[in-house]
Amino acid sequence: MSDKDKKQDTNISRRSFIKGVGTGTVAATVVPAAILVGNEKTAEAQTDQAISKAEIQLNINDTVYEIEVEARTTLLTVLRDGIDTGGNNVDLTGAKLICDRGECGGCTVLVDGKAVYACMMLAMDAQGKQITTVEGIANGDNLHPIQEAFVKHDAMMCGFCTPGFIVSSVALLNENRKPTLTEIKEGLSGNTCRCGTYPFIFDAVETASEKM
Repeated sequence: MSDKDKKQDTNISRRSFIKGVGTGTVAATVVPAAILVGNEKTAEAQTDQAISKAEIQLNINDTVYEIEVEARTTLLTVLRDGIDTGGNNVDLTGAKLICDRGECGGCTVLVDGKAVYACMMLAMDAQGKQITTVEGIANGDNLHPIQEAFVKHDAMMCGFCTPGFIVSSVALLNENRKPTLTEIKEGLSGNTCRCGTYPFIFDAVETASEKM
């Protein structure tokens, strides 16, 4: 077949395609509403069936919870909304939903001692791991040295990002008991403070490292 013939065939196919789309568009405008609603309900039912759920166990702050989650549920969603014990929701809202894309650090938790963005981790992947939220940092009524240092240095403004910074600071000091200022800045580089309280935060970490 010559290039000219191929071009003609292509043009015919395109015209046929556009004509078909136009016909389909016109037909869609005259479909009875009842049929459209029925199709929407069918689609919703199929979507619900396609979403798989599972019963999992999560060890959070030294307490094991049995939770039903969807395969797509993040650890952050479970912490903030998904823990129900006999009709009472467990209050673990310290980890904040801010960027929801693993950039700001507001949802930071410890997973086996490592700082992790809870918005980027599936709840199902957290099974068998030790999860520690900001609520589990203190020892009862005794504040962690990091928490005491944050209070001492007034290392917070609006306080929205503070839980993430505290958890990240704990992870940093668990790995490096005597970090330099440069190492502190690098260790907390995954957290964002929109109020710009960074100097006080760095001072707090230095003070906590001395106490620890």
